[in-house]
Formats: sequence, structure tokens, C-alpha cells
Amino acid sequence: MSDTAFPITIFHNPACGTSRNVLAMVRAAGYAPEVVEYLQAGWTRDQLRELAERAGLSFRALIREKGTPALELDLLADGVDEDRILDAMVAHPILVNRPIVVTPKGVKLCRPSEVVLDLLDRRPASFTKEDGEVVIL
Repeated sequence: MSDTAFPITIFHNPACGTSRNVLAMVRAAGYAPEVVEYLQAGWTRDQLRELAERAGLSFRALIREKGTPALELDLLADGVDEDRILDAMVAHPILVNRPIVVTPKGVKLCRPSEVVLDLLDRRPASFTKEDGEVVIL
């Protein structure tokens, strides 16, 4: 199947096990996704707005706390303005949780990694995560 018939984009962090599992699951289903290493590529305000809107998530819901400056930037307190969070995400791409996957079926933050299966039109025959967990397909 041509990738143009069912395009998939994964906003990926290769240091993240969940992100690596999602990418491997998509490839095991026979797709060759576009992989955007967002820590290198960065984000734009418009790009993050569109992804959050299409995923039905607030910027607060997209914040990654672990291993990021979210606490130091005071982004986790109640009442922090969404525009402030967005500005911080553009300035510090690590603040955006991952992986975010875009397919013709929608946009999702794929945590846990099995969430990606809802975005595919075919599934791998079988899949085992890096840690040895067998995914029930």
C-alpha cells in the first residue's frame, strides 16, 4: 500500500520508550510513517494549536511533567493561561508530551502506545513492546 494513500506522521522522541514502541507498531503494521523528531525540529504556535484542537486536548493536557522544566516554569499550577503554556512549549519543545500521531483517522497523544491502533486502518499481525509485553491485537 502506498504511504500517500494513508499518510501517517509521528511527532517522535527517540529517547522515549513509548514513542519508540508506537513507531515500531506502526512499522509492524506495514506503514512507512513520516517521523518528526520534534526536539530537533521544534514547534510553531500554529502547529501546536492545530494538533491540540484536532486531538481535542488542551495545552495543559499535552504538558509532559517528567524530565521537563514544567515545574520550574510554574506551568503546573491551577489557572495557568493556555497561551502561556503554548509559549513555553514553543520555547521548550520537551514540554510537549509524546508521541502525537496524525493519520486520516485523526490525531491522538498515543499514551499508552496501544492508542495508536485506533488511528490505523490495519494492524500488525503481532507486536511485542521493548520491555517484552505482548500487545493483544
